Amino acid sequence: MKQAIETLTFRQKIYWLVAQIPLGRVATYGQIAALCGWPRHARYVGYALYQVAPSSEIPWHRVVNAQGKISYAPQRRGTDELQRWRLEAEGIIFEAGDRINLRCYQWQPPATVYEQLISA
Repeated sequence: MKQAIETLTFRQKIYWLVAQIPLGRVATYGQIAALCGWPRHARYVGYALYQVAPSSEIPWHRVVNAQGKISYAPQRRGTDELQRWRLEAEGIIFEAGDRINLRCYQWQPPATVYEQLISA
């Protein structure tokens, strides 16, 4: 049984929202935080996604930093490369400087997603 959005914790809202990002699109950590009602909490979004198992059904790999880059970190134990591989497999092209063109690939959620989160 699915839990109603309005009863979800901030972390659960992050996971719910990231699960809405379609194949071939990305969102930024700050975008996810703001959509969940916690603007300026991008680091918390990153921490929450770090906790997701690489094999999870949550498409954690579709969230990048505000520059359109993968946030490389040694503690991620190789998942940085996995993230890039998955994004490229979805058709996302990395430009010079290992950047993703956010104008081209950034997800803009439909109004229904906003409505569900606002009412939560």
